[in-house]
Amino acid sequence: MAHRIDDYTNIVGEEMMYKIYKVARQLCGKKILHINSTYYGGGVAEMLTALVPLMNDTGAETGWRHLRGSPDFFSITKKFHNALQGDSIHLTEMKKKLYIEANEDFSTYNHIDHDCVIVHDPQPLPLIKFYKKRQPWIWRIHIDLSHPNRELWAFLKSHILRYDMIIVSHSKYKRKELPVEQKVIHPAIDPLSPKNIDISEKTIEKTLKKFRIPTDKPVICQISRFDKWKDPEGVIDVFNIVKEEIDCRLVLCGSAATDDPESSQTYARVLKKANESRRRGDIILITSLNNILVNALQRKSAVIMQKSLREGFGLTVTEGLWKQKPVVASKVGGITLQIKNGENGFLIPPKDTRQFVEVIIRILKNHKLAKELGKKGKQTVRQKFLITRLLLDYLNLVYKLLQ
Repeated sequence: MAHRIDDYTNIVGEEMMYKIYKVARQLCGKKILHINSTYYGGGVAEMLTALVPLMNDTGAETGWRHLRGSPDFFSITKKFHNALQGDSIHLTEMKKKLYIEANEDFSTYNHIDHDCVIVHDPQPLPLIKFYKKRQPWIWRIHIDLSHPNRELWAFLKSHILRYDMIIVSHSKYKRKELPVEQKVIHPAIDPLSPKNIDISEKTIEKTLKKFRIPTDKPVICQISRFDKWKDPEGVIDVFNIVKEEIDCRLVLCGSAATDDPESSQTYARVLKKANESRRRGDIILITSLNNILVNALQRKSAVIMQKSLREGFGLTVTEGLWKQKPVVASKVGGITLQIKNGENGFLIPPKDTRQFVEVIIRILKNHKLAKELGKKGKQTVRQKFLITRLLLDYLNLVYKLLQ
């Protein structure tokens, strides 16, 4: 059941609620449409699940559609995703053709008569080409654009230039060569979702028992898709060294978004690397899509890791901070917007295994430090990264565009 905007008053305060109501009045009756590539799996879908009902509740009539695509299409757009974050790509004419045709096909099933259209990430980017544009279109790109593959970027720019605005997660992702206006909006978590709502110790224990996660020793966890950019194999390397000094357990909990066909290959490599440790019960791999499990696991963990090599923002970091847990994460992308090193968590160069090890051992040995980090972490999220802030940012942006 979707939450109403009033449900958040006690969490974010009356001043924030007043700001939301004030701008929302100006959008009453306006129709807004979000388009992305998946309904479930990944941070974009999670945010839209919370955001769209709240936009509707404020009076801005908001819809959400999901791009239909074949396995070939999603295989191509995964390569696009990787290349936008710096990978090389063999960009053939056939790949371009399939990419464009999937969007054109989707357009034949969907009329757009909204006052503002917000397109998320590269998959539905070319849709704008197949409509008579009479309203503002926004491209919201959630990944790290700081070093895109040049060939792919040149191809995508022909579509990007049709948009009225681009939204990125970090000022470092703005592209100076683009004449399109670019704004920064930070992603956010929903504190009332099953993944983030307060749960009892009894529920935590019962949930972990159900998924066969023992709590007899400290737990280190990383919650992320099995994606090479999340470096789950590197997490195992860190854990193996930590365990030489402190008896602990690693839980890697993740799944695949429906638009990510590479996840099974990554998972197979992780499974092979963790084989012996899994047999001893030192490493547990979980692929279940269960939000209460994620909630319980994060709350029970002694340390939460996010060893990403690239990270558009990193909502799993936000979740860990919200639950007042010490987070040790890579000094990349949007993670740096959330953690102040040594104050509310730790930022480590992504390939510095030794430093990850040293910091995690330090936290495991110092409960007072862990508690201080957790307290400051939750304050950070409350101030900047809750869904109500995201709601206000979107309402303000749409209102200004429609003037």
